[in-house]
Amino acid sequence: MKRAFIAVVSAALLTGVYSFIPAKKTEDTYGVSVAESKVTWVGSKKAGYHTGYFNLKGGNVIIENGKLAGGKFVIDLTSVKTSDGTGEKLEGHLKSPDFFDVAKFGEATYEIKSVKYSSASTAEVTGNLTLKGVTLPVNFTANIRNLDDKKFFGQANFTIDRTLFGVNYGVGMVSNDVQIGVYLFANK
Repeated sequence: MKRAFIAVVSAALLTGVYSFIPAKKTEDTYGVSVAESKVTWVGSKKAGYHTGYFNLKGGNVIIENGKLAGGKFVIDLTSVKTSDGTGEKLEGHLKSPDFFDVAKFGEATYEIKSVKYSSASTAEVTGNLTLKGVTLPVNFTANIRNLDDKKFFGQANFTIDRTLFGVNYGVGMVSNDVQIGVYLFANK
């Protein structure tokens, strides 16, 4: 009887102690799918606007306990394409020192520093964008469209001031604000 009592008390004590130990975090890294992911842009000027996109070169997202927690992706600036029918002439100008100067700065990066969920599928992402050798904080709301044990898809739309990154062509004629869309697909 005494042994049974000691066994029950011991089990209760161990259960109580272990209930205060935080659960072990599970962390996974998913590789960015460059075939599916892209960054879109819309730039406006007094006489209209232009639309286009960049491909990604690579990157990853960190998933902790089933939620986006971090990551980094690389944007291939040399891949700039227009989608409004302006074609190679504008694409060449965007690659020039007037805009992205891809001969010197062929890549841009975005690194996620923190993620705070406001709902099951919406998160406030804080991070740093490096473009043309300038690194600045860029924060946005991301919509997590799919996250399971094999795949991730997140989407965000936000605005940046291009002049803060040294993209100063046509100030006064071309809007400083550029609308950005990120479509990030990753696989485990």
